[in-house]
Amino acid sequence: MESGEEIVAAEPTGDPAPAADGITGDLAPAVDDITEDPAPAVDDITGDLAPAADGITGDPARAADGIVRRRPRAPVMSDVGRLAGVSHQTVSRVINGSPHVRAETRERVLAAMQKLGYRPNPVARALVTGRSKTLGVVSFDTTLYGPASTLFGIERAAHEAGYFIIVASLEALNRSSVADAVERLRRQGVEGILVIAPHTEASEALLHAPTDVPLIAAEAGPDRAMPVVAVDQAAGAAGATRHLLELGHETVWHVAGPSDFIESRQRRDGWRATLEAARVEVPEPLAGDWSPRAGYELGQALSGKPEVSAVFVANDQMALGLLRAMHEAGRDIPGELSVVGFDDIPEAAYFQPPLTTVRQDFIEMGRRSLTLLLRTIETGGRASGGSLVPPELIVRASTAPAPRSRRSRRG
Repeated sequence: MESGEEIVAAEPTGDPAPAADGITGDLAPAVDDITEDPAPAVDDITGDLAPAADGITGDPARAADGIVRRRPRAPVMSDVGRLAGVSHQTVSRVINGSPHVRAETRERVLAAMQKLGYRPNPVARALVTGRSKTLGVVSFDTTLYGPASTLFGIERAAHEAGYFIIVASLEALNRSSVADAVERLRRQGVEGILVIAPHTEASEALLHAPTDVPLIAAEAGPDRAMPVVAVDQAAGAAGATRHLLELGHETVWHVAGPSDFIESRQRRDGWRATLEAARVEVPEPLAGDWSPRAGYELGQALSGKPEVSAVFVANDQMALGLLRAMHEAGRDIPGELSVVGFDDIPEAAYFQPPLTTVRQDFIEMGRRSLTLLLRTIETGGRASGGSLVPPELIVRASTAPAPRSRRSRRG
């Protein structure tokens, strides 16, 4: 042995040790199971040397017994092409969704990708295509059912369309915070931005947003300058109010949401317009903050009014609190008092009694929002034309014909 020569194996066996690089030819190199060419390295796919365990130094990793072992490297595009019998350019076309690939070839490439566990590099793909396949979402207070469900609908639609979502969740939706969130998402290379803007101040902030990135408002938004995809709140409130009037109630009281929420105002407007169209008394609405506590406290105030036989509540959470207050006051529901909520949260069917409410289709709203944004991205123009998703009244056991003593004499 020459001075300074390193022994790789801790316990030599007397057999010649194979060189790590497969150059000496002491032992026959492994055979690549794809090309049948001699593969000097451990990697049984490409025949290339596998990187060290840490992937940084290039030094081989040593096991506890002192024997040099290498971990196979992650497969690359050329590996997929070799297994599928195509060029790496064809693999690239399949990854990027090019229509200029035969179906049989595409299936073969996809099967090779799955077998090898190949994952495309999104950064490299963005450099080639100029598309990041990433969208931004600006959201506010996702603890509320509406914004949280809207975000879920958008994420589901984006996944089905093959897009990633980056969410900027804000504590407050004001002009400066919205502008900052939009700018941060632009720096992340998003192709377009959806803003969940149920709050009046946030809606107004969108009017000052940059015009060089496609921008869509979801759930609620400004009345001008920007397309909005939302559930038709006024129609939902009108349907709930009309349902109670048709049951014979003289009028319908309203527990509204906060006045600085666009949806709250729209539901209140739909309720008021329906009562005015029916030419019945319009009681003064009571305002809550969306919480069960607010519904409970306002329910206590209404429970002592015998003339109240029907209440439309602006969301199901406040309706839950109101139902408890009425139960504690001994008001029979729906025998003495009918209640309608809004949202159709998953628990609404299990309230006592099960709650009649207005269902919002957040999945459809997410799909329409994404479709409009992607169309704007593809055309390269300014977004135009919003969309209203129709709501659905879900009738359960919390509503019934008005008590005979409180029954309307209309018609």
